Amino acid sequence: MTYEQIIGDLKNKVYKPVYFLWGDEPYYIDLVSSFIAGNVLSEAEQSFNQTTLYGKDSEAAQVSDLARRFPMMASHQVVVLKEAQDMKSFGELIHYVEKPQPSTLLVISYKYKKPDKRQKIFKVLEKKAVWFESKKMYDNQVPGWIAAYASKQKYNMEPKAAALLAEFLGSDLSKIVNEVEKLTVAIGKQGETITPVLVEKHIGFSKDFNQFELQDALGKRDVLKAMRIINYFAENDKKYPFPLTIISLYYFFSKLLLFHYTKDKSKQNLAATLKVNPFFVKDYEAAAKRYSAAKLVEIISLLRVYDMRSKGYEGNTTPSRELTRELIFKILHT
Repeated sequence: MTYEQIIGDLKNKVYKPVYFLWGDEPYYIDLVSSFIAGNVLSEAEQSFNQTTLYGKDSEAAQVSDLARRFPMMASHQVVVLKEAQDMKSFGELIHYVEKPQPSTLLVISYKYKKPDKRQKIFKVLEKKAVWFESKKMYDNQVPGWIAAYASKQKYNMEPKAAALLAEFLGSDLSKIVNEVEKLTVAIGKQGETITPVLVEKHIGFSKDFNQFELQDALGKRDVLKAMRIINYFAENDKKYPFPLTIISLYYFFSKLLLFHYTKDKSKQNLAATLKVNPFFVKDYEAAAKRYSAAKLVEIISLLRVYDMRSKGYEGNTTPSRELTRELIFKILHT
């Protein structure tokens, strides 16, 4: 089931005896678990009919015994098992899952670990429980997700602002939500547009010195801007580590190379192929005119060389800050 389907059923009071929530992205697992814990029972009913356990401190027999109880002065009881991946006797829950108590909602939160479907417990859970996988989002999906989340909160967000947030926050959705909420509280009025300037002002990220702006400068072959950014990176190498710069540039130049070999150069097709917001397609079009396919192959090879050098290949001891400057100079002048 999808997140939307599960929440839709819960809002309609369609309850299932067992929910198995797993995956590398904790955000949606926590949302489902919290929704059940906060909405199935009234506050008065929760006192006698809601229990939260942790896998590391619990045994399967204890969880099963609690789940088999009948609710007191309520139609249901809720048992939430957090960090179930740490329960040593997890497999023994099979005896309960095969014949669960209909009036109980057993919510199993199983994070950061893939279920081994060769084990019988997981085969039974997939068949009998509400089976929900919360997948980690790909980096290229994050800016769109951020903009969509802001829209749900009744705020507009400029693509560059979303890209900036994605760069500095990564794909941790819980962290992203917290930062976007800070922004909306600071801005106040719904309907306003979140800009890179507001991101810099209220969250502290520089709108001028970041990987996104470095890509923009290189794409335009703006030597002055690129060297200004890279000098800033070099002087703040703990905040802007060289491996992160290498990865960011590799993705950028790989997409430019892909641009050259994409036959259908319509805006929508390019956005889908390059996995970027359609807003940025024009930037890739302009950059592709400045870098031939052959040149891009050279740059990607250069990135690999500098990646190896940064890892000490062949006894290299050049500091990362110098490697950063040297690499950008070669990209712009070779």
